[in-house]
Amino acid sequence: MPANGKSAAATPKRSEPAALLEKLGVHLDPELLVLALTHRSFAHEAGGIPTNERLEFLGDTVLGLVVTEALYRRHPELPEGELAKMRAATVSQRSLAEVARELGLGGYILLGKGEMRTRGFEKDSILSDTVEALIGATYLSHGLEVARELVHRLVDARLLAAEQLGAALDWKTSLQEATAERGFPPPVYHVDAEGPEHARQFHAQVTAGPVMGLGHGTAKKHAEQAAAAEAYRALQALPLVGTAEADGAVLADGVAEAGGTAVPDGGARVDGTAEAHGAGEAHGAGEADGDAPALDPAEGPVA
Repeated sequence: MPANGKSAAATPKRSEPAALLEKLGVHLDPELLVLALTHRSFAHEAGGIPTNERLEFLGDTVLGLVVTEALYRRHPELPEGELAKMRAATVSQRSLAEVARELGLGGYILLGKGEMRTRGFEKDSILSDTVEALIGATYLSHGLEVARELVHRLVDARLLAAEQLGAALDWKTSLQEATAERGFPPPVYHVDAEGPEHARQFHAQVTAGPVMGLGHGTAKKHAEQAAAAEAYRALQALPLVGTAEADGAVLADGVAEAGGTAVPDGGARVDGTAEAHGAGEAHGAGEADGDAPALDPAEGPVA
């Protein structure tokens, strides 16, 4: 064990860049590759050398173009709103971070000492930004066609998975649409945060008509998505106003519960059942695990 008492396995061993290029299936000039892997924390400690942020900016645009074009060509029957949901799920921070983990990208990124101490090589934001920087570097070196091929190799499985996700593509939008369909006001979110800056945890609560949802995550938007997923499932268990199933149902006098917490003026429970006076129970609302959706091609949305 090292003299500082910390295990050598606490941080990833620096990997050879050539191995990364082999995984990517592209050739990059060594200087450009180093730039694509240089996080601002490392650049600052090295005296202000260039960072990968400009390449990230470029790569984000190339990624969005390639994914948008693919969706446009594959789904001539879908409206813009549905295509936008699929694109957002495919290129989300969490989705790209999973791509980075599959590449073992954390072991290649150049980070400052502070980020290394806080395990920046595991952070979704740093991982996803570096994926975009590598796409940008590929575009600069080889042009759009080679960059397009790289993007498809990296995200095609998630792009295909997005086509099957339905409401899970964007729980917040789906919840808003569901509340409007039932004549309820727009969902209202409340988010709290706890923990140190480098390990922040967010806790979200959303009220949507007669139901409530709770969610947790390492980013505010992840927590909100998880809360929206829980509320959406509870809302879907309620009958639409004006249907035969809704006759005699009075939602305003019930109680909504999430994780054992009672909330006044509700009529549904987000633990898998919905209740309304005179309406009995509707089962199968399900539960959200507490984080925003990512695209796992094998299992569908992860949180």
